[in-house]
Amino acid sequence: MKDLTEGKEGKLIWRFAIPMLLGNVFQQLYNVVDSWVVGNYLGKEALSAVGASFPLIFLLISLVIGIAMGSTIIISQYFGAKDYDKVKVSIDTLYIIMFFASIFVTAIGLIFSRQIFELIKLPEEVIPEAILYFNIFMSGSIFMFGFHGTSAILRGLGDSKTPLYFMIISTIANIILDLLFVVKFGMGIEGVAYASVIAQAGALLTAIIYLNKTHKLIRISFLRLRFDKEIFIKSVKIGIPSGLQQTFVALGMLALFRIVNDFGTETIAAYSVAARIDSFASMPAMNFAAALGAFVGQNMGANKQERVKAGMIATLRMTGVISIAISILVIFFGHELMAFFSTDAGVVSSGETYLQVVGGFYIIFSSMFVINAVFRGSGDTLMPMFITLFALWIIRVPLSWWLSTIYGEVGIWWGIPAGWFAGMSLSLIYYFTGRWKLKVVVKHNDQ
Repeated sequence: MKDLTEGKEGKLIWRFAIPMLLGNVFQQLYNVVDSWVVGNYLGKEALSAVGASFPLIFLLISLVIGIAMGSTIIISQYFGAKDYDKVKVSIDTLYIIMFFASIFVTAIGLIFSRQIFELIKLPEEVIPEAILYFNIFMSGSIFMFGFHGTSAILRGLGDSKTPLYFMIISTIANIILDLLFVVKFGMGIEGVAYASVIAQAGALLTAIIYLNKTHKLIRISFLRLRFDKEIFIKSVKIGIPSGLQQTFVALGMLALFRIVNDFGTETIAAYSVAARIDSFASMPAMNFAAALGAFVGQNMGANKQERVKAGMIATLRMTGVISIAISILVIFFGHELMAFFSTDAGVVSSGETYLQVVGGFYIIFSSMFVINAVFRGSGDTLMPMFITLFALWIIRVPLSWWLSTIYGEVGIWWGIPAGWFAGMSLSLIYYFTGRWKLKVVVKHNDQ
């Protein structure tokens, strides 16, 4: 556990963000290894199937992850206010939410997977493998939710190192199982899915055993969990906007896939790979923003609002430098990055173009994420949802479709940074209104 209400703001956020960043690097290695194994051993149709599955997976889990984010905000603010009994009850309530949500989401996914893939016009030759991969992956969603919930709790308590250790274990297991199931046993795309499920289950089990023995506030006993209706309502109230925001993002990803699908399997495979590289490039911004959110939550809970602005400025500086460095890397070495995942010349060329268009605007993306983290940390999750709605559905998706009718697949790529710029501009305007300061969960006498 780490108290983020005392000490130099930038140093605290840096030290808190780096373990999360490393953890997410390992988490993304899940996807990288999957893509590398699929692309090099199973072909571009299988690569397209895996790539098309992730927006659907993200769509199904996004609302629940949003509620978990709401719980994290509550946990961090109660922890900042030193109300440890409320912290414990909030943790129990989150685990109960995640358990029942995982059952519901799995059922929905298994029932409607084919209909959704058909709705987004996934090529017919890709659909059977996409369904196979997706159904196996979703069968392990209870482990995925459990692990994400545990990581979110630890971040709310100021602990970003412990989830890193579990993620390293999970990633190593996933890599070994990928190679074993696909390369050694020839299991095909289902081997990739089984590897992910088993690795996630192992990570959750390891986390439960370790935390029960070592942590002061977390004791995971599923028969002794306490459900608090008031905290549940607060979690939903704060988390639903974040969840809806994530849902709209997932729907936007599916909408982009629908536009991309019109250009054939080659472009789908290129977009799938380039999006994986893109997710790596965006990780620093997302993790520093998550660190800032925990920092803001604790300081708002402790009624130290003067530290929030200093923390935001420090985070903008750090993510700005990192984003520029990543942009240079992606733009100048896009061909080599794409060639690592696929030997198909058309796939490599199309993905390289994507990276050259999108790669120059990562600093805009990082600024948007950092500013929105201030709102979420304070408990204001509604406005970021509206900003995302506008940037995604009024700017990015319509513009990508319109430009694709004029410039082909390159037009799709230009709609992405346009949406980022719109979101960053609106976030900056709302920040200066100061209205987000009124949403804090823990009220003080001077508020």
